[in-house]
Amino acid sequence: MINFKKVQAHCDIPCAVYDPWPAQYATLSIIRFFDLINELKSDLENPENLAKFVRIVNQKEEHAIIVKDEISTIWGDYFKAPQIEKYPSIHDLVHSIMMDASKCKQSLDRQSGVDLLEKVNNFAEIYWETKGVSTEMKTEHYEPKLPIILPVHSD
Repeated sequence: MINFKKVQAHCDIPCAVYDPWPAQYATLSIIRFFDLINELKSDLENPENLAKFVRIVNQKEEHAIIVKDEISTIWGDYFKAPQIEKYPSIHDLVHSIMMDASKCKQSLDRQSGVDLLEKVNNFAEIYWETKGVSTEMKTEHYEPKLPIILPVHSD
């Protein structure tokens, strides 16, 4: 129908729509899943609880993949030489996030989720700094009620 000779794009999605919030939300979900799993672990003889356990573990692992996908997309598509020069530790931070997200998939240790949240928050803070956007730490109102870095919106 359309005969394009050549198509080019410098990233997977249009510029200025990157946001670390999905990774933060997924990480908060992982921590909540750890809490729910720990509530169920004592009664896995009950078939209903066992079924819930399996579903929650599956969701925990899917959310860890979301964290990895969201962070690697921003890191790979948004961070360029100017941002990397200003934040040379970004590569190590992203690698550490990938490792911690994998640890969340492999274990039932809530602390691994808390550790991941700290690093994802650090990533979010760096990201927003590169955009010249101020941030603040806010505690979400829903469980697990942990603080996350959010951009300060100016109306």
